[in-house]
Amino acid sequence: MTQAGIELVRAERRRRWTLAEKERLVAASFEPGVSTSDVARRAGLHVSQLFRWRKLLCERVGAPTPALVPVVITPTSAAMTVEPGRAHNRGRRSGGVIEIDLGRGRRVRVGSDVDAAAFRRVLDALEGR
Repeated sequence: MTQAGIELVRAERRRRWTLAEKERLVAASFEPGVSTSDVARRAGLHVSQLFRWRKLLCERVGAPTPALVPVVITPTSAAMTVEPGRAHNRGRRSGGVIEIDLGRGRRVRVGSDVDAAAFRRVLDALEGR
């Protein structure tokens, strides 16, 4: 009589992640151009676990939740006309105008070709940051 081979399979113990490891993986998942799925895969954990850590750690540090602001899109004839002072651009047409109502009678209007860093400084100055 021949006995069939018996294979002993041991269950792997749960991995314990330190807070520092979790923070490192969460920070890596927030890097620009990085896929959260790739970070999770390289660490050997499920992507849902990494998203849970992200949520818990962000709540712990009190990360601000972005506020929603109302947006109104209105057609304007200025979008297809040559902008004043731009005659040297050979009649280049504007790609659009962005108008932001900051409240308390403050309104900012910029063309689509505005320098983003400079515009951010203007908005920060207007908001007193």
